[in-house]
Amino acid sequence: MLLLQVQQAARVFAGDPLFQKIDLNIQSDSRIALVGPNGAGKSTLIKMIIGQSEPDEGQIVKRKNLTIGYLAQDTGLESDDTIYAEMLKVFAGLIEMEKKIHQLEKLISSSTDTNSTRYQELLKQYDQLMHDFSERNGYGYEAEIRSVLHGFHFYEADYDKKVASLSGGQKTRLALARLLLEKRDLLILDEPTNHLDIETLQWLENYLQGYPGALLLVSHDRYFLDKIVTTVCEISHKQATTYPGNYTDFVKQKQAKQRREWKEYEKQQTQINKLQDFVDKNLVRATTSKRAQSRQKQLDKIQRLDRPSGDEQGPHFSFTPAAKSGSVVLTVKDGYIGHDAKTIAGPINFELRKNKVLALVGQNGIGKSTLLESIIGQLPFISGSAKFGANVQYGYYDQEQHGLHSKKTVLNEIWDDHPTTPEKDIRSLLGGFLFKGDDVKKLVHNLSGGEKARLLLTKLAMQHDNLLILDEPTNHLDINSKEVLEQAVQDFDGTVLFVSHDRYFINQTADEIIEISPKGSTLYLGNYDYYLAKKEELQLIAEQKAQEASQQTTQEKTEPASKAKTAYSQSKDKQKQQRKLERRVAALEEEVDQLDAQKSTLETVMTQPETFNDPTKMQDLQKQLEELTTQLQDKESEWEASSLELETFLEQA
Repeated sequence: MLLLQVQQAARVFAGDPLFQKIDLNIQSDSRIALVGPNGAGKSTLIKMIIGQSEPDEGQIVKRKNLTIGYLAQDTGLESDDTIYAEMLKVFAGLIEMEKKIHQLEKLISSSTDTNSTRYQELLKQYDQLMHDFSERNGYGYEAEIRSVLHGFHFYEADYDKKVASLSGGQKTRLALARLLLEKRDLLILDEPTNHLDIETLQWLENYLQGYPGALLLVSHDRYFLDKIVTTVCEISHKQATTYPGNYTDFVKQKQAKQRREWKEYEKQQTQINKLQDFVDKNLVRATTSKRAQSRQKQLDKIQRLDRPSGDEQGPHFSFTPAAKSGSVVLTVKDGYIGHDAKTIAGPINFELRKNKVLALVGQNGIGKSTLLESIIGQLPFISGSAKFGANVQYGYYDQEQHGLHSKKTVLNEIWDDHPTTPEKDIRSLLGGFLFKGDDVKKLVHNLSGGEKARLLLTKLAMQHDNLLILDEPTNHLDINSKEVLEQAVQDFDGTVLFVSHDRYFINQTADEIIEISPKGSTLYLGNYDYYLAKKEELQLIAEQKAQEASQQTTQEKTEPASKAKTAYSQSKDKQKQQRKLERRVAALEEEVDQLDAQKSTLETVMTQPETFNDPTKMQDLQKQLEELTTQLQDKESEWEASSLELETFLEQA
């Protein structure tokens, strides 16, 4: 069923269209993502859809009695009531219906004449009310409230808390919880994943997949969009294009469309140039004039294709280390983290090796940012330690953006750190991060969150560190900027340790994942999809073990000595296998270190003038370097495989 149509809608400012000829159909079961660069007009279109403004051209046609729920970005619930009382307001109609049912029950039970017309009318009203009450989930609405509140980390102990006493992030989550309970025909959410940890995001995804109404979502969380949407509407270059499928499907289709448009455009340009060349050469010659005129007529009839427009201009940058680090970049040993001597997680143990990208994940408040601050020495460990490897130079991206000076201009924020770099070079670099012309004269204080994020990345790129420590680097970035950052991390010839709630970013960049919990840390040797699959596998194993344990009888507890002997033998075998795997991992690690040292020595020799100026010697050394690199890559692969085998063995032991 068609709920709403956007028909040829346009918004024009001083004669210049923000967008025009926008068409969008929203069906009762639609799951639509509205995407496009910042400033393309997504929020403007939403305001038209919810009725806050009217299009300058075209119209918005809605089904009669259509109910729309809208949650603007970072909008919090404001109320003087408690959390639970505020959620109960959603079901005020059901609560009133329940009261009326009880009133009818009293009237029916007090009636003496069961054959009277009045009595029959009461029974009829009662039956209809009971039917309506049941149809509208009258017996389950309180369970539904508890389920939704639990999904957003509000538990029974929180129900009597005043909404006014909550933090901004909690109020935003509560506003979304109430909106979900209202079950409007069309639900429009602008960046609903802000302030949500990964566990809550997974819950919200599952909930929205079963939402009974239509969904229109604006989000920079591409993993979230992949899970939810079945249609993507992109606003770009003042036009809207709709693609079937989720976000990943959209990216593939858009790229294919752009390749197709360029191919058709270039083919036509070749044809036009060929005809024009013939006309230019032969129009003035008597013998070929008629043919030239014929070609000109062909040229005049061609419906010329517009030059294809690529993506809206986004940033372009890279990270380049000035020097190489040793094989082991960072070691955290028995680290306990917290504040004011109060531990929130530990022990944390991991070793970060060169050229690896390691993501830290865990619930909100578990101490991921705290761990980064402890590693770089801004905050002491409760106990334990972090040690950087040989020749490590780290750069730190602070999600709170404390590294910026509010009273400086964009230009001086960079130039003051690098006073010997020519101004044109600084401006050129800033241009790569979309600070152009007079933008470099803006005060940092007046920048948007996204602009500050790009400025911090500029500073980081200028440092040329070989270890990047990034705390929520994708916050405030639009999708184009996130994709550029992903590519920069993937191409970085160094090592990366980062915290992020952006699961798509984690999936695209991470080689390994460390999950932080109150009990410590767990290493997963893969990207985010691997992490989820491994956690599910471990959960199934744990459930199976619990089931087996619950089925154990008293007789099994008093097994014969022969069985005990067998168990002892099996235990010894497992210990033997474990020691064998541990020795294998240690041996491979030593080989990797030796090969890496040989490679570093060889690279140093190759930079010396007496070697560099000898082509024959350089050729031999280059061949040796390639062989060493291949051997190193093979050994690192073996080490990863053996480490994974040991990890799996220990989990199943």
